Amino acid sequence: MVSRREFAGLIGGGALAAAMVGASGRAAQAQSDMSTFERVTSTKKLRIGGVATGAPWTMKDPATGQWGGQFYDIGAALAADMDVELEIVETTWGSAILEVQANKVDIMFGMNPTPKRALAVDFTVPVYNSALVVMAKPGFEPKTWADLNKPEVKISVDVGSAHDQVATRLCPNAQIVRFKSIDEATLALRSGRVDCQSIFWMGGVRAVKRDPSIGKVIVPQPTFGSTSNAAVRREVDKTWRDFVNTWIVYAQGLGLIREAVITNLAKVDITTDDIPAGVTF
Repeated sequence: MVSRREFAGLIGGGALAAAMVGASGRAAQAQSDMSTFERVTSTKKLRIGGVATGAPWTMKDPATGQWGGQFYDIGAALAADMDVELEIVETTWGSAILEVQANKVDIMFGMNPTPKRALAVDFTVPVYNSALVVMAKPGFEPKTWADLNKPEVKISVDVGSAHDQVATRLCPNAQIVRFKSIDEATLALRSGRVDCQSIFWMGGVRAVKRDPSIGKVIVPQPTFGSTSNAAVRREVDKTWRDFVNTWIVYAQGLGLIREAVITNLAKVDITTDDIPAGVTF
């Protein structure tokens, strides 16, 4: 049987636990009510999204768990200039926008802005330009987008991507073959099911460098593409977006962005000599 004193202690302990849970909940709610800029500066933590297999953009060493990549380096420089700790939240390219919306990450670099995405999140100014190329199978030598815009030409893309949207707009007469991922689109090219794959130049150069049997990287003329931006949560207070915009321009002027790109291309065995003629970033 429980004595009155023990019973009172149980009640007191329960009340204390409830109070602690309530306080914790209020603290979490207060943090969620903060703007992104307020949360980053008050917690001293900057959360960026990272794709473990996204080299050279982001990459995670499976043996050590250490992150790297151009956007890791850029994010680390941003965190250092803010005097905050960098925290990597693992995500995928496909779910990154949802992670930003859900306030699980403060910023996601490597996002190509599209009208559909812009309905859900805000975008910063461009971090750099990214030209669209095609990986063409051996013996297929298109020079222009007009050469690709023919009914007999099959172009693989990852569905819903900027690769898909640009190829669809520029080549309405071609057969656009859509796949769930970039890797599946590349597999279709490797197996001879399509004539070429629409892809941004860094991904194309890396794929051909790793497997020359795929074919070659061609920059169809005139040059088209997109920009690589960062996505941030849409909120009334635009301080965070505006601050990052200012920082990006500052980092570009210092050569920090270019250095991060070149350094991490080298980590996947791509040198400046491998960059296709006419491609700038």
